[in-house]
Amino acid sequence: MRKYFITGLLILVPLAITLWVLHAIISTMDQSLLLLPVEWRPEKLVGFKVLGIGTILTLLIVFVTGLLAQNFIGNYVIKAWEGLLQRIPIVSSIYSSVKQVSDTLFSSSGNAFRKAVLIEYPRRDCWTIGFLTGVPGGDVVNHLKGDFVSVYVPTTPNPTSGFFLMLPRDEAIELDMSVDAALKYIVSMGVVAPEHLPTK
Repeated sequence: MRKYFITGLLILVPLAITLWVLHAIISTMDQSLLLLPVEWRPEKLVGFKVLGIGTILTLLIVFVTGLLAQNFIGNYVIKAWEGLLQRIPIVSSIYSSVKQVSDTLFSSSGNAFRKAVLIEYPRRDCWTIGFLTGVPGGDVVNHLKGDFVSVYVPTTPNPTSGFFLMLPRDEAIELDMSVDAALKYIVSMGVVAPEHLPTK
């Protein structure tokens, strides 16, 4: 009975968590329906709440925004809007920081998480996987002697929190492993190991 119970848990727990995350995402995106007049909302038209309609609306808004931003007029409007936000004291610092991070993460020309690396952390003879995010910049460069790289070390099992390190380039060993495989390895706490490759 214990074996059957554990087998059932191994099957149902990942499924339940997946459904819970999807429901949370869809419910959040459904909030875009609040932008519509009350008369146009699905629950008013059909008499009950339809899950997922707001998700379609959200994706449509994102697509249309990206489409408009590609032409001259849309680009001008976006720059004017960003210029207005830059003049608001508290909003400007928050918006600029979030925009820099989002541009780095989502831009096709960005270098965020471009390579998985192996580093000694948090002490000697103790190794962890990190992600190469670029090179140090600003006044930091004036205080570092040699060739340094910037590395993000995620925590397990939640990779959205972690540590930002700057270390010599020769101390970061580049791995022949995709970023996705490295993230799975980290999130699974080493249980889901990447495919073993022959030694070079």
